[in-house]
Amino acid sequence: MKVFLVLPTYNERANIGRMISSLDQVFQTLRHDMNILVVDDNSPDGTQDVVREYQTTRPYLHLITGQKQGLGKAYIRGMEEALRLGADAVFEMDSDFSHDPWDVPRLLKALEDGADFVIGSRYVPGGSIPAEWSTYRKLNSKFGNIVARYVAGIYPVRDCTAGFRCIRARVLQDVDLATIRTQGYGFQVSLLHAAYISGARIREIPVKFTDRVEGESKLGFQDIIEFIVNAWSIRLRGLETFARFCVVGFSGVIVNLGLFSLLHAAGLSKYIASPLAIEASILWNFTLNHKWTFAQRQNQRRTAIKGLQFNLVSLVSLGISFGTFVLLSHLFPEGSPHLFQVCGIIPATAVNYFLNSYWTFVDRGRVVSDGTPASETPSRH
Repeated sequence: MKVFLVLPTYNERANIGRMISSLDQVFQTLRHDMNILVVDDNSPDGTQDVVREYQTTRPYLHLITGQKQGLGKAYIRGMEEALRLGADAVFEMDSDFSHDPWDVPRLLKALEDGADFVIGSRYVPGGSIPAEWSTYRKLNSKFGNIVARYVAGIYPVRDCTAGFRCIRARVLQDVDLATIRTQGYGFQVSLLHAAYISGARIREIPVKFTDRVEGESKLGFQDIIEFIVNAWSIRLRGLETFARFCVVGFSGVIVNLGLFSLLHAAGLSKYIASPLAIEASILWNFTLNHKWTFAQRQNQRRTAIKGLQFNLVSLVSLGISFGTFVLLSHLFPEGSPHLFQVCGIIPATAVNYFLNSYWTFVDRGRVVSDGTPASETPSRH
């Protein structure tokens, strides 16, 4: 397997040489074709000069340069170059020793065992953040993960903002990196979300995150704002799917009423025409949702199974709608039954969408959180 470790750098002269030397030692323990790809944003401190010096004796060390446009843009350039060079797997990794080079084999092993997207996680059992972090920094990290998990909608993943990852090349190809516009640290969430909804098998491996000793952190206030905006942007893009679902539901009502009217006018008993019209509208809704609303999702289940699930969800929604109607009619006997009927549609639609989105048409990788303690092997840098 051809593996590329993408290391974005900006003013990392004090770290990059030591990181390359440490990875040299790690590579000697691995049987894969291991490569390092440094993506330097024209660092004024001479980071490129150090890399070029090391390149003279290391054919597996690559360097690309470019203008400083943020972490996300640097990673995209690096990943696209790694794919061009024939990578089977690509690592995201910091060059400041926040990520232990000796954890590389552990993440790679998870990929070998069948995962598509491996995260070096600080927030699964066995993982950790520095005890000396200030309360502000701890809260900032926790808040970022809460936003990513519950706003962007990647809640099964414990560490959505981790920057230490091993990703199968085909996942990056399926995601289409060119469509990710996030420039800063929000890129981590954008890429993870794209992989998540594409069906990638995600696994979290515990790691011990440490603070850099040399250099300065690049995280700024602008990155935090972009991160939050990006998370809400991902959520709002999800509303497009919900809007399509509602359009399909409305068309189903027309099918239901239209077929019922035709069958009843043809002399069929209303007690037979009604269930036939209901089932016809359910099949209509299922077909449109399958081919249009959730068309981008790749679900392994057979269409017949998804059709059965859709029917079951429809029955649940019908029960919620009717239950709401009965409850309101009991509480307010003088109220308008038409209003109660409309009120019943609201919770039924929400439940209907949620169950179909996360059950019938679910399209997400199986997220595994490995609780095995992080390696106690001391860093050798």
